[in-house]
Parts: sequence; C-alpha cells; structure tokens
Amino acid sequence: MSNAIETRLAELGVTLPDAAAPAANYVPFVQVGNLLHISGQVSMDASGLVKGKLGDNMDVEAGAAAAKLCAIGLLAQVKAACGGDFTKLKRAVKLTGFVNSTLDFGDQPKVVNGASDFLVEVLGDAGRHARSAVSAASLPFGVAVEIEGIFEIE
Repeated sequence: MSNAIETRLAELGVTLPDAAAPAANYVPFVQVGNLLHISGQVSMDASGLVKGKLGDNMDVEAGAAAAKLCAIGLLAQVKAACGGDFTKLKRAVKLTGFVNSTLDFGDQPKVVNGASDFLVEVLGDAGRHARSAVSAASLPFGVAVEIEGIFEIE
C-alpha cells in the first residue's frame, strides 16, 4: 500500500510534514498489538498553528480545512510509527475529533468531515472509520481542531 498512498498524496499535492514531537509528557503514538493509537494532532500548517473558534471567528469550511490538517498530521505519525513504510498500514479504525466551538455551534460533524473525507480520499475504503465529533470550550494553544486516531497496522 506504500506506493499507492505516496502516489495518492502526490496526486493531491500533499506533502506530509515531519511527525510532530510531543508538546508535553506523552508519546506521539503507542502500538498495542496491531492497533496504533495516535495522540491528538492539532490543526497546524507550514505557517504554524491554525487557531479559531467555530461559531465565532471561523466558519465550517475553514474548520473542515483545519481538520484536514489534523488528518495530515495523523498520517505523518502513522508513517513515523511504521518506520516510513506505509505498506504496514491496513486501515483507519477510529477518529475522535475535538472542535473548539461556541456553546450554540452544532456542526462539529461537518468540521470533522474534513479529516474523514481526506482519509477516504487517500486510503480509499481502508480510510473509512468509526468516529466521534465533539465540541470543546477551548483547545490547546487556541487551535481550531484536534483529532486523535486509531489505525490498524501489520
């Protein structure tokens, strides 16, 4: 699957960043059996953190773009955990998305779709996953979205 994933990312014009180092006392991923648990990846691009609060100063489209950035970070962590070898990745299992949003904002699922849609676009059916999308009153550093994931690997 490695070449297929790398090829698909290139077709989409996506270059994976280096896997982000932990910002506190935790590890970026833990493997238990054939499940790889990836710590929460915050919305971040080459310019830095993508901050905002959905329902206040950020709309759903911008939030979905921030969620896609989190999914890119998740794939970077998967690649690092697999020693750079995407052939070990079998499928996405579960995402939990946290959306920095106002009390009356109710479109968290539409925001997290940015990550879900991206994983399916890159991985095909292996990108389909179980998911939760929840509101958060605030997130670390004021980021718009944070997403953690579970992936099956060989």
